[in-house]
Amino acid sequence: MGAPRIAIGPQDTREWVRAAVTAAGGTVVPPERAEGLIWLGTGYGPDPSRGPAGLRALLHANPGIRWIQLPFAGVEPFAQAGVLTGDRVWTAGQGVYARPVAEHALTLGLAGLRDLGRRIRAADWEPQSGLSLTGARVTIFGGGGIARELIRMLAPFECDVTVVRRRPEPVPGAGRTLGFGERYEALKGADLVVLALALTPETEGVMGAVEFELMEPHAWLVNVARGKHVVTEDLVVALRENTIGGAALDVTDPEPLPAGHPLWELPNCIVTPHTANTEAMGRPLLAMRINENVQRFAAGEPLLGLVDPELGY
Repeated sequence: MGAPRIAIGPQDTREWVRAAVTAAGGTVVPPERAEGLIWLGTGYGPDPSRGPAGLRALLHANPGIRWIQLPFAGVEPFAQAGVLTGDRVWTAGQGVYARPVAEHALTLGLAGLRDLGRRIRAADWEPQSGLSLTGARVTIFGGGGIARELIRMLAPFECDVTVVRRRPEPVPGAGRTLGFGERYEALKGADLVVLALALTPETEGVMGAVEFELMEPHAWLVNVARGKHVVTEDLVVALRENTIGGAALDVTDPEPLPAGHPLWELPNCIVTPHTANTEAMGRPLLAMRINENVQRFAAGEPLLGLVDPELGY
């Protein structure tokens, strides 16, 4: 087999993507000559040409494209738009950004338990407060790359880790793994609850009023997945009434979180603007995945980060 013919889209994609393709032995070609496509449009933002509509139009016009590489682990805009079809091979960024995102989740968890959000806002000396992560009970929703990296990072803290996932298959380092139907049990007694799961119809709104009532009054919620996992109105009530200890959010619903929203002002809430994985962190990691998958595509080997079009992730 000759050099794989790979197109890159949208049209203004940066030179580093081309470099990753050519370093893997691929040839960058126009879409009409391509058998593979590296698509860097995220599916978010106002420009439809960079989202599902743009990708659908490109694929419709170029039926020779057999494989599409998407940039992020979360592919819900494309799944919801019906772009993910079974007649092509789809890969995404599963596991690519796991380490920086897990690092951010750990940072948020420590900051929450140590009450740093309140400390940063303080203008005078306040009474002591805060909890230690050492020996804490941690529940992680999701059993993918982020969860596995986070479990490794938690090991020195000797945490008791419970994982909740669609199928209750064991996850290395977790004390127990529960199916999604047992998620209520996993909330009880947890000091820290971390959301690191895919957004699907089943997981949208997975944290709402009922779940917050089941959490411990001192427990913190960390969300590094998608904002729609959390019912924002219910979270605001839980934080105001101190139903839970607090929330540390890298993603929100709505996103961006508008100025003046209650979450900005609540002392037991920490918000970061979707920075668990920045472009500076993610670009070299995605370049490595593109390089690896172009090589695998050329060799006819299984690709990394395969997406199941039926499941939507």
